[in-house]
Amino acid sequence: MKIRVLGGYGSEGQGQRPSAFLVDDSTLIDAGTVGGALTGAEQLAVEHAVLSHAHLDHTVGLAFMVDTFAMLAQERTIRAHAIAPVVETLSTHVFNDALWPNFRNIPSPDAPVLSLHIMPELKETTIGRLRVIAVPVSHTVPTTGFVVHDGETGFVYSGDTGPTEQLWQVARQIKAVKALIVETAFPNRMDWLARASKHLTPDLLRREMDKMPPDVPVWVYHIKPQLYEETVEELARIDSARIHVLEQGKTYQI
Repeated sequence: MKIRVLGGYGSEGQGQRPSAFLVDDSTLIDAGTVGGALTGAEQLAVEHAVLSHAHLDHTVGLAFMVDTFAMLAQERTIRAHAIAPVVETLSTHVFNDALWPNFRNIPSPDAPVLSLHIMPELKETTIGRLRVIAVPVSHTVPTTGFVVHDGETGFVYSGDTGPTEQLWQVARQIKAVKALIVETAFPNRMDWLARASKHLTPDLLRREMDKMPPDVPVWVYHIKPQLYEETVEELARIDSARIHVLEQGKTYQI
């Protein structure tokens, strides 16, 4: 399984893109950035997008991506999957012909370039060639992490979350898990902001690691660009052998 880091930051900076991961060239896990990382042809190869929540740094790339589909491949549909509250937010507040065109009706309702699909929580769903379990996590809006696997290998994706429980309980039951992609947004001195916005700091991540499947690498993403060096230095002091900060543009194999 290939995981390409299209964007791994918790916001946008110069050359720093928000969170999006491309699995085996065909499935997006979140879509904070797409067009800034993929050519038109690479975008058209994407069949599915799995979205953890509706915040812009995880969805705005989808809005621009379907614009590309509308211009270059009207016969193609990208299928976006999320839990019901996320689908409702995207339908009501994004693809509504006010903030952004309703691409669920373009070029026609019978053959749109975008379709939105509700995922159940805590039930394995087949999405393309992958099996995905959406697990609620602790964030300021309805959000899920994901356990993603293909029957042989897989990974956990935390979505945006503060300290959480259920995701790690589910992850411990899946033997195929080979990597844990976990957010850490702020340095330790901003613990107050992390707790208010329901994100992790390095210290909070260290405590979460006691709940995670043992001996599985922890791949960190979602560090705020303005606080990157400080946060990375603190992460390195926890467990430099197990924790790795994901590199934007790099493809990882599990």
